[in-house]
Amino acid sequence: MTGREIDGHRVAVIGASGALGSRIARTLADRGAAVLLVGRDEDRLREVLAGAHVVVGDLGDATTGDRLVAAAKEHLGGLDGLVNAAGVAAFGSLLETPDEVIEEVFTTNVIGPAFLLRRVLPLLQESRGYVVNLSAVLAERPMAGMGTYSASKAALTALDRALRSELRRSGVDVLDVRPPHTETGLADRPVHGQAPRLPTGLDPDEVAARVVQAITDGEADLGSEAFGTPG
Repeated sequence: MTGREIDGHRVAVIGASGALGSRIARTLADRGAAVLLVGRDEDRLREVLAGAHVVVGDLGDATTGDRLVAAAKEHLGGLDGLVNAAGVAAFGSLLETPDEVIEEVFTTNVIGPAFLLRRVLPLLQESRGYVVNLSAVLAERPMAGMGTYSASKAALTALDRALRSELRRSGVDVLDVRPPHTETGLADRPVHGQAPRLPTGLDPDEVAARVVQAITDGEADLGSEAFGTPG
């Protein structure tokens, strides 16, 4: 991945109202980027960055990507980067997990990002930009009782690795990020089940800063070992 200066970049952040997405968006803005905020809750999005343009939509709706592209062209004149920090979690054995929950987890964590990227990649090819997807440590080390979530994150990581090769000639970089458990509150809002007892997670401010630093440093992969241990 090519090292990049953030100042002047036009970046869309998906899941920008969440704990990590909002922090990444603010960090990018502090570095001089023009940020387009994307998420499901308009009120929460508008609280993230005063005056930023927003796109309200669900990742499971393929038209969200179309509206993101239209907004990026209209308000930013294009797009240099896309950071996907959206996701949902589910807990419980596969036998106990309803079909509709499996479908929701994969739609939000894998299928939706693929829908979105198909529509956004032409803009990023024009700018020779970059994609950053927030996967998880469970893509590396799946856990019992979190099989559906682990599998969805492993699928996203596999997609990133394939895209990295597919897009190399067009100059678009792909960064897969797999942080350890982070105190985002996601485990407290699962779409199914109850989280097991988890150790204290990483500080989301530190994770967000590390992600943005990886963009500026041109890192191609950010595995769990890159984040250290909770302080």
